[in-house]
Amino acid sequence: MQSPPPARRRQLRTWYPGPGPTELKAVTPHGKSEPLLDLASNDYLGLCRHPELIKAAQAALHSEGVGAGGSRLVTGSRPVHVALEDALAKWLGRERVLLFPSGFQANLAAVIALANRNTPVLADRLVHHSLLVGVKASGARLQRYAHNDLADLNHQLERCRHQQPNQPPLVLTESLFSMEGTSPPLKAMAELCEMHGARLLVDEAHALGVIGPQGRGLCHGLSAPVTIISGTFGKAFGSGGAFLAGDSAMGEHLLQNSGAFRYTTALAPPLAAAALSALTLIEAHPYWGEQLQQHAEQWRSQLAAKGWTRPPGHGPILSLIIGADQQALDRQSQLEEAGLLSIAIRPPTVPEGTARLRLVLRRDLPNETLGRLLAALDAQ
Repeated sequence: MQSPPPARRRQLRTWYPGPGPTELKAVTPHGKSEPLLDLASNDYLGLCRHPELIKAAQAALHSEGVGAGGSRLVTGSRPVHVALEDALAKWLGRERVLLFPSGFQANLAAVIALANRNTPVLADRLVHHSLLVGVKASGARLQRYAHNDLADLNHQLERCRHQQPNQPPLVLTESLFSMEGTSPPLKAMAELCEMHGARLLVDEAHALGVIGPQGRGLCHGLSAPVTIISGTFGKAFGSGGAFLAGDSAMGEHLLQNSGAFRYTTALAPPLAAAALSALTLIEAHPYWGEQLQQHAEQWRSQLAAKGWTRPPGHGPILSLIIGADQQALDRQSQLEEAGLLSIAIRPPTVPEGTARLRLVLRRDLPNETLGRLLAALDAQ
């Protein structure tokens, strides 16, 4: 097997929690590094170390055990799973929610439930890898449309309707793209899909808790239907696991037919309990996401004022395009020397020639973080 070039080679790094809630320490050959301020993880609301989540997980750990011990259809279903599914369905305005151990697994299940070898699937060119793996597993025909480009999507939907009038297409997108920080015009996209008789699957993993009405995602309140929403608990919810949300018929179809749901051990009860606690906190603080977006706008404006291309989007993901792989790695090292952690994202995760620093804002970052970042980026 051919090894990747040095600037594209991946390496595992191990981290210890730092003394502060937003700090990490790297494991080095000589022990632990000095604390680095975390500008890389997806813990947008700073909940993964929140005392309420820890308390809920500990209570479930003592009452239910570490793991569920079986699939949901055997012995693995617990009251906390049902409580979390019901609470999410109510919060999202959906009829049915089913839990999955991971977002990757949930996306596989969603695509396989909606597509077969005769289904034309239209996916945003930058859609998450898990959705593409789902398309491959379903045997469907994959077509790509330009990123967030409704004109291109409309053109391809018209072609599908002409070529396969009896096969409803499936459209795949994210509501907040994890590497770009951008969002599609989802209301117009849902209306376009409805007009063409296409089904729409939206991955809301990076949006939930942060964007949309009271952090409920960009699908919330849309007049045109979204067939399935995919979401995770490993980001703004500060826990782990994932879910699919849809109508009752789709939920029953997944329950009866989805191997990804039926043949896997249920989500660990402590993770489910922590996610339920996070949902309670998010509901009690509906302004958290809006405040985070306001801070993100300040960061974008200040970066643009310093000569950087203004990062696109409005959420907490700010993508600073560097270009060459090694240059992005050098920038990462430059920030680490200043005590800041931002990971260089390189192809194939992003398109060729667009290696970048992926900056992630968190609700609990210190007030002086932006000033430290700008100074570190200016240092040569």
